[in-house]
Amino acid sequence: MTKDITYRRIYEDSSPEDGKRVLVDRVWPRGMRKADAHLDEWLRAIAPSTELRRWYGHKPSRFDEFRRRYLTELHDPERRQAADHLRDIAGHDKVTLLTATHDVDHSQAAVLTEWLTGAGSSRA
Repeated sequence: MTKDITYRRIYEDSSPEDGKRVLVDRVWPRGMRKADAHLDEWLRAIAPSTELRRWYGHKPSRFDEFRRRYLTELHDPERRQAADHLRDIAGHDKVTLLTATHDVDHSQAAVLTEWLTGAGSSRA
């Protein structure tokens, strides 16, 4: 599997260095036109559950617990197929995971990047 996986905000300009651009949010980013997103895929099913997202509220103090719960959710059948698909994409191409979140270092995109590259201790 390639280890060339990055993440960033979808509102940043696209670049040829992005490789495959994959949106990992459940909800379409506010104010972003689909034509301007330059996406290869939108994997809604890999996003955290609505319940987890609401509990987390993008509070950095909850990030470690969010990360733990989200990695557990990746085992759910709903997300498992999307997770396998994302692994397949990452195994063949450079990938940039996109999110609308302001604090991308405390987002599901950051967790997924760590998970895909094996940088963390947990694998789904």
